[in-house]
Amino acid sequence: MKSIKFILFLAFVSVLAVSCKEDDDVNVPDVEVRDRGEQQVVDSDSLVNYLSSHYYNSGFFETGSNHKYTDIVITELQDGGVVPDGHTLLMQAVETYTTTFEETEYEYYILRLNQGGGEAPNFTDRVFVRYEGTSINTDETFDSVASPIVLPLQGNLISTSGAIKGWQLVMPNFNSATDFTIENGFVNYNNFGLGMMFIPSGLGYFSGTNTGVSFDNLAFKFELIRFEVEDHDGDGIPSYIEDLDSDLDVSNDDTDEDNFPNFIDLDDDGDGVGTVDELMSNTYTVDTNMNEEEPILDSGEYEVSRSTSDGILTINTVKVVDSDNNGTPDYLQEDISINYNEEEEG
Repeated sequence: MKSIKFILFLAFVSVLAVSCKEDDDVNVPDVEVRDRGEQQVVDSDSLVNYLSSHYYNSGFFETGSNHKYTDIVITELQDGGVVPDGHTLLMQAVETYTTTFEETEYEYYILRLNQGGGEAPNFTDRVFVRYEGTSINTDETFDSVASPIVLPLQGNLISTSGAIKGWQLVMPNFNSATDFTIENGFVNYNNFGLGMMFIPSGLGYFSGTNTGVSFDNLAFKFELIRFEVEDHDGDGIPSYIEDLDSDLDVSNDDTDEDNFPNFIDLDDDGDGVGTVDELMSNTYTVDTNMNEEEPILDSGEYEVSRSTSDGILTINTVKVVDSDNNGTPDYLQEDISINYNEEEEG
């Protein structure tokens, strides 16, 4: 299960450097160094070859609903063979995407079997999933989760690690379940996201050996059941919003340049007033007994908590303030330090 987590190698090396004396006998495994661009050329050929030589049981998914990831059957096409009826060559069914990561352009592929009827997660959120991971290079299953687990797509860079880049890219392309039912004590989710991803090593473990070999291309079958919007530092701003340059990387957005990216910084602009206090708080109450509907939040307004008592739903939110109307929120502007939650004296 740990193999899907992206191990922060640099953090590991830093710990060794601090905790080990110069004369300690430490055996650090050799890591083969390869150029990402050159490796991507090799990986791209490998992925295209795989997708062009394997098919799946497409006909099975044309009827019924709530299919499982275990229903997906991938079969290799033998030399001179023909794809049987009710099946489709992967290359003819996948969607092709491109992204730039670590200054390298990558292609990855998605097989979409069910979009899902709920909402889509963000690349920094926590997802509730079932999945199976396979090495394309060896055709061996290296990771499998039969019971749904919570998977953080983004770690906090300090004590938790997130998922590999491929998962951050693919999960927002699917929606979670519409709803669920409980039968005989079992929870059954309805209309959840179902599919597969095919990703090069550069969007996976790259030189790591989580699958048993380095520079391995990966295939994951998955079910996206539900998700939770993540606010890593609890400052009221969802972590995905703290990706100011929209490059799908929250680790390089550091407004006050204090070496703590905004998504783990309690005072993003370093003005001495915490981010949460530079936001306007609000509370909504909804009487579900009277069939009242939840409010539609304004742009820049985010839910921070909710609770229900005797049918009364209480929703607490925060709203971004731009007091000088210059396009930059107060919480990102060092020369504005208004505390909107400070009680007035007297």
